[in-house]
Amino acid sequence: MSTTQTVHMFSLKQSRRVALSVALALSPALIAPQLVFAAPAAQTAPAAPEAPATLPAASGQTTGHLATVSELSSIPAPTLAAKAWVTLDANSGQIIAGQNINDKVEPASLTKIMAAYVVFQAIENKRLSLDQKVNVSEKAWRTEGSRMFIKVNTQVSVDDLLQGVIVQSGNDATVALAEAVAGSESAFAAMMNQEAARQGLTDTHFTNAAGLPDPDHMTTVHDLGIMAMNLVRDFPQYLHYYSQKEFTYNKIKQPNRNRLLWADPTVDGLKTGHTSSAGYCLVSTALRDGRRVVSVLVGAVSDSARAENSLKLLNWSFQNFDTVKVLDSTKPLVQARVWQGQQETVGLGQSKPVWLTVPRGKGPEVKPEARYTQPLLAPLTKGAQVGTVAFSLDGKLLREEPLQVLDSVAEAGFFGRMVDKVRLMFQ
Repeated sequence: MSTTQTVHMFSLKQSRRVALSVALALSPALIAPQLVFAAPAAQTAPAAPEAPATLPAASGQTTGHLATVSELSSIPAPTLAAKAWVTLDANSGQIIAGQNINDKVEPASLTKIMAAYVVFQAIENKRLSLDQKVNVSEKAWRTEGSRMFIKVNTQVSVDDLLQGVIVQSGNDATVALAEAVAGSESAFAAMMNQEAARQGLTDTHFTNAAGLPDPDHMTTVHDLGIMAMNLVRDFPQYLHYYSQKEFTYNKIKQPNRNRLLWADPTVDGLKTGHTSSAGYCLVSTALRDGRRVVSVLVGAVSDSARAENSLKLLNWSFQNFDTVKVLDSTKPLVQARVWQGQQETVGLGQSKPVWLTVPRGKGPEVKPEARYTQPLLAPLTKGAQVGTVAFSLDGKLLREEPLQVLDSVAEAGFFGRMVDKVRLMFQ
């Protein structure tokens, strides 16, 4: 080997050692997080959006004030004769508008929304079946208030009892199911409270299954709205009970007390409630062109008033607001640079579609802002959260969601990692 070749090889080896030493020395500084920004245009949803896989209201973390949709609209909410009310879009999970939404209220028979939810869970978990016969205890038979008229010490199917609870609002049927699921009504009420906590219903507490008055049996219209959306989302296979107009048991035919089932064919539920102290209450829901809206109204003065005001609220919500898809699970929001990986870029976005409800015609004006740590260092795992994406309209925050890695990226070999460390020095 010549002297020139020897010097050349020595210089090359020395250069690599120097570069490697510098890279290793600086590598802790190179991975310090910083924020970067990306804001591609929002995607307008089709006329009939498919239902999201999970309820958006429960996803993401919020760092600022979330605007109700009506704050962004010039169309005023209707004036309603009620103690409290709220309307929500079930596709996006957003509150459209409301009044006194966090005031404590007596739920009366709206309690049966959560009671049914817990029973549906028991059926899906194979702890109960629709054709199973349930013994009617004296306690269930003696329960006061609205009744299915079941007889003590008789056997009644779960299917019939569910119709008694949902269509006829029978307190006796509710207690019978509670005892079948939990052994006692008090144990069942504890299960209802556990489920309320799991759903994040911090202002709700149940003392009984049917909704009989009790000073500690309270909720809010906001919590009732979330409860109703969760039931519709999690148990669509049982929604037909809520649109059933009548049920006959023991030769006694009783109509569903929800007048909207006759007034509007798009209404398919959900539950009425009434006591002298709570007034007339109604949780209603309608499905129009693939979009579902849920309204909650409590403290109306009459049966007809709760129906009329609830329909007014549903119509206003459908007519003046759109639900649009602002993030598609099949398309990345950002193509981000990956360092020390086997590929140089990776898509960042959401694993499920993100829907937003906005004033009619405002969908194209929604602005997404993605923030994520830099540099992104391999290995990266699909689904890992690396930042957040915030959606705003007219400068007001509507939703904040996790920004996730859409495809895994394996770590590069030793030399590839060292090259990227050196490149990072000059970024």
